[in-house]
Amino acid sequence: MFDIGAAELLVIVVVAILVIGPKDMPKAMRTAGRWIGKLRRMSSHFRSGLDEMVRQAEIEDMEEKWAQKNKEIMAKYPTGNEPDGGAPENLLPPEMEPLASAGETADPDAAAEAAIKRAAPKKAPEHGGERSADEPGLPFGKPEKDG
Repeated sequence: MFDIGAAELLVIVVVAILVIGPKDMPKAMRTAGRWIGKLRRMSSHFRSGLDEMVRQAEIEDMEEKWAQKNKEIMAKYPTGNEPDGGAPENLLPPEMEPLASAGETADPDAAAEAAIKRAAPKKAPEHGGERSADEPGLPFGKPEKDG
């Protein structure tokens, strides 16, 4: 706040001792400390009030911008059902197609087993998955213990 160097502080202390006297100096220092504390609290309260006002002004500006942008979008796409209204056409659900023709009778058990095999996660060898002898990695069997 104030740029007071050592020389200026020494001059202030000497003048204070001469004017106030050494006997009343502790009481004067306590009083000065209280005043300085009050000034700091008031300035921090004032600063926080200004910061809050700035934040509120920024929020109001952003709300105005969002409202203007919303008006533009609503004017351009009033129903929201148009493909140009924000969602690409390829996000719409595709038409359902039958898996087999009505004349064919597919084996439901074979289809279910094939789906299970496709969806089943593959286990890594270190997690107990099966692997063949020609796959690289650790040798088959249990690891040998040294000792």
